[in-house]
Amino acid sequence: MLIVQKFGGTSVGDLDRIQNVADRIAKTADEGHQVVAVVSAMSGETNKLLGYAQHFSRQPVRSEVDMLLSSGERVTASLLSIALNEMGYKANSMSGRRAGIVTDAAHTKARIESINPKSIQESLSQGNIVVIAGFQGVNEKGQVTTLGRGGSDLSAVAVAGALKADLCEIYTDVDGIYTTDPRVEPKAKKLEKISYDEMLELASLGAKVLQNRSVELAKKLNVNLVTRSSFSDAEGTLITKEENIMEEPLVSGIALDRNQARISLIGVMDRPGIASDIFSRLAENNVNIDMIIQTSGHDGTTNMDFTVPMDELEDAKSVVESFIDNDEIKEAGYDEHICKVSIVGVGMKSHTGVAAKAFESMANENINILMISTSEIKVSMIVDEKYAELAVRSLHNAYELDR
Repeated sequence: MLIVQKFGGTSVGDLDRIQNVADRIAKTADEGHQVVAVVSAMSGETNKLLGYAQHFSRQPVRSEVDMLLSSGERVTASLLSIALNEMGYKANSMSGRRAGIVTDAAHTKARIESINPKSIQESLSQGNIVVIAGFQGVNEKGQVTTLGRGGSDLSAVAVAGALKADLCEIYTDVDGIYTTDPRVEPKAKKLEKISYDEMLELASLGAKVLQNRSVELAKKLNVNLVTRSSFSDAEGTLITKEENIMEEPLVSGIALDRNQARISLIGVMDRPGIASDIFSRLAENNVNIDMIIQTSGHDGTTNMDFTVPMDELEDAKSVVESFIDNDEIKEAGYDEHICKVSIVGVGMKSHTGVAAKAFESMANENINILMISTSEIKVSMIVDEKYAELAVRSLHNAYELDR
């Protein structure tokens, strides 16, 4: 088998952990598999390098930031390759450039456009373990670029797709995908399998194990993903096509997202195009909108409620205030003490009463639901932040996810 293994910052956090990763890769190679490892920078290294840059400039040139930050992953890749060679395994490290990873020109948040795997394939054919610096590539001008948050996961999935690898293993500090965060609900169970679509929903709704861009790419490239722990031999969770899962659970997991703020617009001028104007302006200011509710007001006005990520609230406020200044909105309210609780499961497609059970569960705990959003495989609810963990535990119990 050809296996791509990705190791995150905590997995390669210091020299002892890099040795632990080398031991794990060697074990996989000893089992007769070809191995391509994709690595992140050592934990804390990226922030340290950013700190260096900000010593000289509060807003350093982005292309220079990419050049700087990409060095962190190259350090890890070369150290891991040195460790493997010392153990008697042929290994060589590659930067994103040498691995053939080509991106667009959006510095610090580039997207992978193509991969030419020729160098990787040649090295594998010579019996090498290939160690690739994740999180990076080059644009068509040959400039170094970085892929933004979760970039090393993206690198690993893209490389696995280009090589048509049998498996892509994502090693982190947790041993798989759970029905919910075990720190919130100790009775949470680890899932053996989950579909791409379910994992995409959970990732976008607040589950932190995998970044949703990497799951999206895995689905597109049909890459079987496994999330596992670097610190144990426990079986991980397979993320795969829906048809590869024999028994589709009604609900697979509960996600909690505390990074939410609610904006209430009162007395919005009820004219054609007003919603378009407001949300277009928010989009121009890079504000991501999640849930939206519009209700009829009085005297030719309407009311709107919507949610945004907490760290984008200030940008959203400035947009809203400009509409208030133009007398197109009477007033606005901002609530930072909310959270989003969501249930996700492909089984919802073929079962009725799933949402009703969620609402009943909230009612039984006297939790008021402020907003609701649904899709084919998810139901999301906005509730007061103080009820966050109670809501998760109540839903987990209602759908018997501890069984």
